[in-house]
Amino acid sequence: MKKTPLAKNVDEYIAGMPKEIRHTLDKLRQIIKKAAPKAHERISYGMPFYEYRGTGFKGRLVYFSVSKKYIAVYFAPTRAGKSLDRLKRYQVTKSSFHFSLDEAFPFQLIGDTVREIIDKAN
Repeated sequence: MKKTPLAKNVDEYIAGMPKEIRHTLDKLRQIIKKAAPKAHERISYGMPFYEYRGTGFKGRLVYFSVSKKYIAVYFAPTRAGKSLDRLKRYQVTKSSFHFSLDEAFPFQLIGDTVREIIDKAN
C-alpha cells in the first residue's frame, strides 16, 4: 500500500485507501457510529478516532487504521466486557486487534464491543 498524505477527516482517510477495502471501512465507520451515536469522530495520530465523554468515561473510545494485510482496531481491552473472549483471537498488542483483509470482517463483534464499552461506562 502506498503512503498516503495525512487525512484531515475520516472521509478523506477512507477515500485515500485502496478501492477494494473502502466498503469495509465505510461499514466499520457506520457500525461504530451506530453503537456510539454521541461519539465525536475525527482524525488523531493519522487515523480515524472516536471520542466519547459519558459518565465514567472520558475520552478515547476506539481508533481504526489500515495496513497492507489487515485492518487494526484499537481500544482498551479492560473496557471490552464479554466481547473480549471473542476478540482474543485477533489481539496483537495490549490494545490492538488485527482483522485480516483475507477474512470476513467481524462487524457485529466490533459493534457489540463498542456498545459494551459505553454501557460499562454509564
